[in-house]
Amino acid sequence: MWRGIIAFIRKNHVSLFFFTWFLLSLIQAYGTELIDDEAYYWVYSKYPAWGYFDHPPMIAILIRSGYAMFHNEFGLRLWMSVLSTCTLVLIYRLIPRKNDGLFYAIACTICLLQIGGILAVPDLPLMFFAALFFIAYEKFTRNMSYGNATFLGVVMALLLYTKYHGILIIVFTFFSNPVLAIKFKAYLAAGIGALLFLPHLYWQYTHGFPSVQYHLLGRNASEYQFGFTLQYLLGQLLLPGPLTGWLLLWAAFKYRATNELERSLKFCMAGIYIFFLASTIKGRVEANWTLPALIPLIVLSHQYLINKEQWKRILIWFVPVNLLLIFFMRLYMLFNMAPLKFMSKDEFHKNQQWAESIYKKTQGLPVVFINSYQKASKYWFYSGVPSFSLNTPFYRRNNYNYWPVEDSLFGKRVAAISGYAYDYYKDRMETVKGTTGLLIVDSFYSFSKLQIITLKNPVSINEKISGCRLHILTPISYLETFQTSRFLNSTVDLLVFTTETKTRNFSTGIRLADISKPAQDIVCSFKLDLPRGEYMACFSLPTSLVIDPSLNSTLFKLLVR
Repeated sequence: MWRGIIAFIRKNHVSLFFFTWFLLSLIQAYGTELIDDEAYYWVYSKYPAWGYFDHPPMIAILIRSGYAMFHNEFGLRLWMSVLSTCTLVLIYRLIPRKNDGLFYAIACTICLLQIGGILAVPDLPLMFFAALFFIAYEKFTRNMSYGNATFLGVVMALLLYTKYHGILIIVFTFFSNPVLAIKFKAYLAAGIGALLFLPHLYWQYTHGFPSVQYHLLGRNASEYQFGFTLQYLLGQLLLPGPLTGWLLLWAAFKYRATNELERSLKFCMAGIYIFFLASTIKGRVEANWTLPALIPLIVLSHQYLINKEQWKRILIWFVPVNLLLIFFMRLYMLFNMAPLKFMSKDEFHKNQQWAESIYKKTQGLPVVFINSYQKASKYWFYSGVPSFSLNTPFYRRNNYNYWPVEDSLFGKRVAAISGYAYDYYKDRMETVKGTTGLLIVDSFYSFSKLQIITLKNPVSINEKISGCRLHILTPISYLETFQTSRFLNSTVDLLVFTTETKTRNFSTGIRLADISKPAQDIVCSFKLDLPRGEYMACFSLPTSLVIDPSLNSTLFKLLVR
């Protein structure tokens, strides 16, 4: 019997490897509570659209289809488990000269592929469609037929519908093969991809290009910090594996590409790493943004190490240690253990108890969380009560500025929860995730869906801002409300950050009653009393929570001369 089992394993070891990978992903997906962003993307799925503030719609589609079958964490993550396994299969397919043992060692070395392979976030679908793009590109370069051009175009569109970082894969692939510039079929593929992506671009246009403003302007830090670059470099060293990531990076960069596909992989890997390294000049770069680079990293490091027995042995020697680390991490995610000391916060545990304690304290009222789209989303998922994130100037805009959640709470009794300002949110509430402040509001209102786009950054001369031109996008439902006596004298304010924690408020003189069209340009002039210098500023509107106005624009630089 044992001989038969061993013979079966030897004959079918590749299929068994992928099946085991998939099975472990399903178990982990079922038994692990949601992290914050997963809950946020679950709310995405409740409001189908061609686009969202932070990302294109692919993650919402995948979550919605899985959650329709299973109304729990397992359903939310179902397609992630499928895609993580399929991504690995596609990467295996990209390797021309295969050493199965080496491939298994590399896959098991990259802990993130296993631990993060269940999380319902855009990075995993991005990796899948990036791997599929390289498959499509290989077919296209071998045979530039109309069918292959169409396939490549469709995959490019899917790549962009997953995450905007997908454009880097396309651009760097073009740089790796400039001859594509004179190939008609290459333009055909690009045209098909662009045509299929038009619905999302139209969504951006009709919403004032919020993703462009946020990703290109809203993420900018006030000044460069060397810590941004250092954190990025350390993160990229650890991302391929805490013990042998350095070896895989070295091997992948050491390998010399021998064909068009490998050149594309090399260009994409180097291009992604360099692009995000340069991005640290303007702000913090999250380590996971470079995840698509793991695809060429695996393929190219495999190709280099396949004939390097000494380095191959070092890699394989570390596999049991990596698997042991992954095993303990899986147990930590599955069971209610004490938080790990190196984690700044624990998102995997006690979410249900946290939601139940808030539900009991607020007696089931709708909850408005101040400056936390994560808490609003997670409370909604685990309590079933629709929740809202009120985004103030000390936070950032997100998709709660677009969903009709705010409208549904207008004039209703709500519970407002804040993690600070306990002198205003006086009712303290103890939860398993810490202390929060609570305030019951009998008639809630806010206008965070109104968006103010600064067409020209204001400059103050002799304390006076002159000719500040604003483009104001207002939901039609707001316009009639602005004409009621309650809001007749309310104004749009300019909030200026004098330090990181202190602000000054200045009325722009624009009354809410002056806003009478869904899209309107207004030129305003007002005085400032500030010392000379450069400040960060934003526009805000009043809410029923006196100390917390809504954030109605991106941050911009204000020059006082």
